[in-house]
Amino acid sequence: MKNKIKPFRKIRLFFGLTFLILILLGCYIIKSGYDMYTTAISKKPIEIRIAELKSKDSYIAIKDIPKSYQEAVIAVEDRRFYLHSGFDIISISRAIATDIATKSFAAGGSTITQQLAKNLYFTQEKKLTRKVAEIFLALELEELYSKDDILEFYMNSIYYGDGYYGIGKASLGYFNKLPSELTLNEQTLLAGLPNAPSVYQFSNNSNLTYQRQNIVLETMAECGYIEKEDI
Repeated sequence: MKNKIKPFRKIRLFFGLTFLILILLGCYIIKSGYDMYTTAISKKPIEIRIAELKSKDSYIAIKDIPKSYQEAVIAVEDRRFYLHSGFDIISISRAIATDIATKSFAAGGSTITQQLAKNLYFTQEKKLTRKVAEIFLALELEELYSKDDILEFYMNSIYYGDGYYGIGKASLGYFNKLPSELTLNEQTLLAGLPNAPSVYQFSNNSNLTYQRQNIVLETMAECGYIEKEDI
């Protein structure tokens, strides 16, 4: 009887130790991410970093950006933008499931606020500690600014490919127009670029750019921003 019990004890011990290691690893990652966050804002507080962004000649206020473009960005990047407080546990869970299924780290599940935090302070390197730092920064951004402010900052800081950072430069660079002058077709083309600028940028002359635009349009229809008949 004793010989039958011992293997089960070993199994319980194995899983217990594994669980403990995972907890300790999680604590280490969270602590490292928090340290990255505090170091970043101690070197340059968020308010100063935002002031620098807004001081650029190409900066465009949200009132001068078409509502339909804002909706396109929200639909394709973070459709729960107005519902979460900086990070979205639903999107993160979905991204983790996708990463496990594809055995990659491709799906990040980052919200618009997290992407803004990354644009303001961090590199594009995919690390769990940086992801944690993003979350801490996103929570602070949501405390300091309104959703419209955050969306405005995001649209002015995101990379659109071909050397264009921000909606102002991208609009002029690609179409020789101010954002307020863009057609819906042009808006949805631009909204699709930040997902993978090196892939979708116009200079590639690739059908992938228009395939991405179709995804933007379909997602807008799913969110109720446009009618399916308009696609």
